[in-house]
Amino acid sequence: MFKNSLKFQADPIQFGTDGWRGVLGVDITIERFISVAIAATQELAYRAPEGLNKKVIVGFDRRFLAAEFAEAITSAVSACDLKPLLVNHPVTTPACSWAVLQHNALGALVVTASHNPPEWLGLKIKGPLGGSVDESFTKAVEQRLLAGGITIPIKGVVESFDCRKEHLEGLRKAFDIPDLLNGLNDMGLKVIVDSMHGSAAGCIGELFGDASKDCLEEIRINRDTLFGGNPPEPLEKYLQPLVSAVKESSIAGKQAIGLVFDGDGDRIAAIDENGRFCSNQLLMPLLIEHMAGIKEMPGCVIKTVSGSDLMTLVAEEFSREVLEVPVGFKFIAAEMLKRDVLLGGEESGGIGFGTHIPERDALYAALLLLEAISEGGITLANRLDALHNRLGKSFYDRIDIYLESKNCRVQLEELLRKNPPEYVCDQLVREIIILDGFKLRLGERDWVMFRFSGTEPLLRIYCESPSNEQLLNNLQWAKKFVENI
Repeated sequence: MFKNSLKFQADPIQFGTDGWRGVLGVDITIERFISVAIAATQELAYRAPEGLNKKVIVGFDRRFLAAEFAEAITSAVSACDLKPLLVNHPVTTPACSWAVLQHNALGALVVTASHNPPEWLGLKIKGPLGGSVDESFTKAVEQRLLAGGITIPIKGVVESFDCRKEHLEGLRKAFDIPDLLNGLNDMGLKVIVDSMHGSAAGCIGELFGDASKDCLEEIRINRDTLFGGNPPEPLEKYLQPLVSAVKESSIAGKQAIGLVFDGDGDRIAAIDENGRFCSNQLLMPLLIEHMAGIKEMPGCVIKTVSGSDLMTLVAEEFSREVLEVPVGFKFIAAEMLKRDVLLGGEESGGIGFGTHIPERDALYAALLLLEAISEGGITLANRLDALHNRLGKSFYDRIDIYLESKNCRVQLEELLRKNPPEYVCDQLVREIIILDGFKLRLGERDWVMFRFSGTEPLLRIYCESPSNEQLLNNLQWAKKFVENI
């Protein structure tokens, strides 16, 4: 069932790139969860700008016990003399961010472990502008927990609301969906949506309505708390059902593309008509091209340090400033609150838009991608081929290595900091970027990066190269480099 050995000792309560997560029954217990919820709610109240009401959105995804934990932490919100608004259905995390703005709330507490393995649960905290709270906020929450103040949860009648419906209505207003569907039908293109058993299940179908019966198919929409035995993360190795569905449709005479969302609906990936996996490294350049080049929308582009150089190359084609930030959408959200942003995205599939909310929203990204395809009348595969013909090919991948102990991390960090490699596969390391992790740049679209996960005991190795052969060689070198420590 589980991909790695299950641990038996709880880690200290610490927030990662987006929230607090851990193994249910080990790190995550109801007592710890309520304590974290109280500390987070107290900090939301302490930092609340003037003019907001006392509402706090409480949401949950489809994970095991997520609904029950969400109901339990409403008592934590009530204990802080605030008013919890509980969603009445499993929802995407972006829907909770949307609800914060619609209800003028102090923020949101969302019970989810996002894309993590099935045995995990967690809590995401959203601020009064809908985006993830920053590091100073989560550090303050950790300090409150260490201080050990006693607040007794208060049970009572809790108001619930249809968060999903409100979010979908907002998306309908942002896009001309009938026109989008007409364009897809004119192209003879079918869209197959894979929600990976997560909380985005059925959302596209509800948005498109009955008019989409000939051009839309949804798979893996049932609730499965084991997510088919894999993490609900939109990585190629977990998407065989979607790839098969796309290819089968083409064989049957109906050209198709696939869209996939992660467990809590804030990350996206795609499968083109040829069965090619399209991560954010390919989708973001296309969205930049559509928004900046075709629609002439304003704003800069923000990318995380682990993202593809293709994003930068396309942005520069349209004279857009590019900002590079550490991994974690909270860093992108912080910039979105300070300046005019076209879009901001991370390697893992999360994309946010300046015209929407300062947070990732996979459903919004999916509609925008379909709009680009529909309005241009050019299929996803052909658009990607045109991009590569213009700017050159780029090959990107990531591998994850499970860490047996914290000592492994300490040793590797010390080596990279004090004695970093001078060559990677006989290529000179021209620059070392330590904005987040250790990125060894060999040339344009040619680099290797080591970074430790903020939510799991994993080392992530990212790589981009101008050829697939070089990509595989660099990844193999990086893996051996780690194993030899």
